Amino acid sequence: MTVETSNITKLFGKQKALDSVSILVKKGELVGFLGPNGAGKSTLMKIVNGYLPADAGEVFVNGQKVTTQNLEVRRNIGYLPENNPLYTDLYVRESLELTAGFYHLPNKKKRVGEMIELTGLGDEQHKKVGALSKGYRQRVGLAQALIHNPSVLILDEPTTGLDPNQLEEIRNLIREISREKTVILSSHIMQEVEAVCNRVIIINKGKIVANGSIAEIKSGNIAQQQVVVAEFNKKPAADKLGQLGGIKSLREEGNLWIIEADGTQDVRPLVFDFAVENGLTLLTLQQKQQNLENVFHQLTQNQI
Repeated sequence: MTVETSNITKLFGKQKALDSVSILVKKGELVGFLGPNGAGKSTLMKIVNGYLPADAGEVFVNGQKVTTQNLEVRRNIGYLPENNPLYTDLYVRESLELTAGFYHLPNKKKRVGEMIELTGLGDEQHKKVGALSKGYRQRVGLAQALIHNPSVLILDEPTTGLDPNQLEEIRNLIREISREKTVILSSHIMQEVEAVCNRVIIINKGKIVANGSIAEIKSGNIAQQQVVVAEFNKKPAADKLGQLGGIKSLREEGNLWIIEADGTQDVRPLVFDFAVENGLTLLTLQQKQQNLENVFHQLTQNQI
């Protein structure tokens, strides 16, 4: 199933939470939705789910328009909200059977058993939800989101508050689920998205500022910045090197020169020509892949 939003805009009073947001998530993709707190991630997810109406724009799941009234298309969506709503006084199995009843599943006990096995809740199924650890509560939330076998799964901050072991367990579970479903995962943690997703959408102040594979995002092309590492056989004239077109800054680290450019052009040919013109031999000349966190900061800081 594909998920598509077209020019989604949402206002809360005079504040524009989303500003003409358009994205396309194809069948079978595991896409990370990344942004700082307050960027509009949760708002968009609620609109995609049909829980919140947009002020402008449309959402389509597999070509069908999503609205708050269109229950048929919403049956194809599974949703784990940021604040996982659970009935803490119910036992795990009892809670999942209740959820299965909401969807009028024909053989709810069998389906609950399948979800308990899939999410690793077997040893906890006879405990009350309120007695579970944060990690197991997230598993219950995932089981609830999956119990009606949706084609699209939307996870809003699914690993918030988990310890390192719980993090890895939930990540592995999400990877397993994504083999058969279209998954959108929201987070403000770069390592989270990089660990499980194959494509990243970055939102800031209600606008999409980047959309591409992790390799494309980290290349610096999207953030319009290039970092080049150069090594010469002897020390160059730093003032002349720094005057090359597009170079914003350079620094010396041992025998290496770290050159930061604005990304408007590839500066490597300029550095090569500089070496030839100044009688230097280039021992190293390579583009440095940026850290996802650095690119994130470039795209989300000081944006108007």
